[in-house]
Amino acid sequence: MSATPLEPGTPAPDFTLKDQNGVDVTLSSFAGTKNVLLVFYPFAFSGICTGELHEIRDDLGSFVGDDVQVLAISCDPMFSLRGWADLEGYFFPLLSDFWPHGAVSRDYGVFHEAGGMPTRGTFLIDTEGVIRWTLINPPGEGRDFAGYRAALADLRGEAMAR
Repeated sequence: MSATPLEPGTPAPDFTLKDQNGVDVTLSSFAGTKNVLLVFYPFAFSGICTGELHEIRDDLGSFVGDDVQVLAISCDPMFSLRGWADLEGYFFPLLSDFWPHGAVSRDYGVFHEAGGMPTRGTFLIDTEGVIRWTLINPPGEGRDFAGYRAALADLRGEAMAR
């Protein structure tokens, strides 16, 4: 990797990337309204990545709702992401960190220089733009979203207590 992955308690770097439909998505546009789960993954159409995004697709209510939005990020070109989303039925944003190549992945410390791709970095960002939970998996190792569900439940509990 190019740098150390960002830790909980760190402000999340803002970005604007195009989704699979060519629409700009800006992280800070969710501030004050939704928690955001950033799911960095190496490559569209690859086995482990497809399985992980199927888990999101098949349990979409845990990842997209009134208080949470998932944003999946790879360095694949927007047009590849569109083909993959159409093929697999991904109805959530797949963001292209294609150019400048891996800039957002580098900002979060999950760009794998030797592979030219992001590692499996997962970041839960609260409504104030602060990273609250992370999970980093190296290439070839799939992630377990159970920790995300627990971290989101904690965030929801904190919001209810306010």
